[in-house]
Amino acid sequence: MLKIFQFIIDWSEVWALLIPISVLLIKKQPASLKLVVFYVWAALIINLGIDLIWKFRSMLPVAYNSNNFLYNLHSVIRFYLFCAFFIQLNQSFLVPIKKIIPICFTVFIIINFTFYEHFFDYWKLSSRLLSTEAIFLLFYTLQYYLFKINDSTATKITNSDFWIITGLGIFVTLNFFIFLLYNELTLRFQNFAISLWSVHNISYIIFNLFIAKGFYESGK
Repeated sequence: MLKIFQFIIDWSEVWALLIPISVLLIKKQPASLKLVVFYVWAALIINLGIDLIWKFRSMLPVAYNSNNFLYNLHSVIRFYLFCAFFIQLNQSFLVPIKKIIPICFTVFIIINFTFYEHFFDYWKLSSRLLSTEAIFLLFYTLQYYLFKINDSTATKITNSDFWIITGLGIFVTLNFFIFLLYNELTLRFQNFAISLWSVHNISYIIFNLFIAKGFYESGK
């Protein structure tokens, strides 16, 4: 039973995305959510590649059996899409900061992968990239809630973007320290690091449940 549960969790980065996709198949989403819709489909393709490489790594040539670069790619795509999503909400709160963060992130990527890390590193994903993405997205999430609290004209708090952003907030909050420390943990406590990644997978299921809720609530 434990092995079955672990198998389900190990593949959750793929099947969890089918939850919001099932809503997409029965309900067309408004233009305001197109960036999130694009993320879901992009994440499905990337995560399918991640898990297939992991599952069949013993059958692949050594040079191609590492999926670390796909985690890096997923991180970059997720950041820019959700960053654009937050800016698209047109909340009149901390607007200059929200617009300058993508520029800072781009500069960080260029400097980090030019001088310090390799994007296609065979042995490890970029803890620095994933943790930086998480802290920036957490900032966007917190400023969204602050705006909602102070917005006296809001008629409905729990709309589509609320559910999606809440799911994102849960995901980045739970995973910030996992991302930050993961490479060190794999060097010193490999079995613990592998077990800890299950927390990431469970939080990703939660994230997708909230995205599905957001899609379901759209247009109401």
